[in-house]
Amino acid sequence: MSDQDAMDAIMAGLAGPVLGELAELYQDLHRHPEPAFKEERTAGIAAERLRAAGFEVVTGLGGTGVAGLLRNGEGPTVALRADMDALPVLEATGLPYASTATTPDGVPLMHACGHDMHVTCLSGAAQLLAAGRDRWRGTLVALFQPAEEVAAGARAMLDDGLFDRIGTPDVVLGQHVFPDPAGTLLISPGEVLAAADSMEIRLYGRGGHGSQPERTVDPVVLAASTVMRLQTVVSREVSPFERAVLTVAQIHAGHKENIIPDEASITVNLRSFSPEVRRTLLAAVERVVNAEAAASGAPRPPEIRTLNAFPLTVNDGDATARVREAFAGRFGSERVPAMAPLMGSEDFGLFGAEAGAPSVFWGLGGADPELYARAEREGRLREDVPSNHSPFFAPQILPTLPTGVEALVTAALAWLPAEQIGGDGGPGPGTPPCRGPMGGGAPTR
Repeated sequence: MSDQDAMDAIMAGLAGPVLGELAELYQDLHRHPEPAFKEERTAGIAAERLRAAGFEVVTGLGGTGVAGLLRNGEGPTVALRADMDALPVLEATGLPYASTATTPDGVPLMHACGHDMHVTCLSGAAQLLAAGRDRWRGTLVALFQPAEEVAAGARAMLDDGLFDRIGTPDVVLGQHVFPDPAGTLLISPGEVLAAADSMEIRLYGRGGHGSQPERTVDPVVLAASTVMRLQTVVSREVSPFERAVLTVAQIHAGHKENIIPDEASITVNLRSFSPEVRRTLLAAVERVVNAEAAASGAPRPPEIRTLNAFPLTVNDGDATARVREAFAGRFGSERVPAMAPLMGSEDFGLFGAEAGAPSVFWGLGGADPELYARAEREGRLREDVPSNHSPFFAPQILPTLPTGVEALVTAALAWLPAEQIGGDGGPGPGTPPCRGPMGGGAPTR
């Protein structure tokens, strides 16, 4: 059986009731978002679906992470990853399945980054590959990761002994839904997502009565000066030929209009594509913050606390070429445009780095194609096509969902050799060697 025959046979299972059931799963997950490390319901659904498909399942990895393992004879070990957590966003899509969920303290929650679509696509791909296991050989790993939004979930799963418990993959594959036309897949080698650093900065003053500012050191003014000075870092300290972003997203101070507070806090988010620029940004933030505090006569130095740090996401060149070729053969090259580097960030790359294996991360278009085309013609993409983290962001279910499922299956089968039904079961052409003895299909180094 050829690789294409195997793909056709496996994808035939998506027709009819299976696709409808997955669409219902997606809407259910969208209605019930959960924040980082609190994805108990989502993880439970993912684990149960894996068990029903015949996977060995490990739960509680790094808190709420789930790993499914399907051993299917000798061959490579391929890991597919999806993230599960939602964001503190009040949904404004108006969809009938819109989220009304909140945290226990009343913060609204929404799947404003599409992780509900990621979970659904991986659940569907795992189900189809398990049902069609007579068409391929090797070991399939399905990873459902918590806490991507806070750059902690991948590291938590790895620190909890992920690869000791399920074996080490030969390749790690993942996708993310973006506001590009639904039905497209965006992929490129090399650097595709930026490194990111977030920090909270506490600025200290001396409080007092609003009518007597001369008796105080006003941390509100200090915070304002610091914010404005930080806005010059990228424009005046980073070459225009480099890529960098510095965003101050929060500023908090005081409780009453006639009281000058004792302190203020701001949060800063940095994005970069090179170690040199990253060092420049971090050093500049520290220098500016301390200098502004000194200039204001602050009674004590500021405190800078790291909130999270995302690594640079880099696609392996050879592995990316292999996946892109498989996508072009399956979907047509016109549906597989290049993925321009994005300033968004991910912790996906940690899995491949820890495994010493290549990793490939691609974009899954989720926007209404007609809306996208019209907005592009009118020069209104920014205004009319909601982006990730927007309260209006919601992928179009069709064709986003079936495309995402098919993309994961296609990418996995680019490594998992087609089974020669009725033949000698030998590996198909171009199949890479195992990284170690498989021991009856058990993944090892």
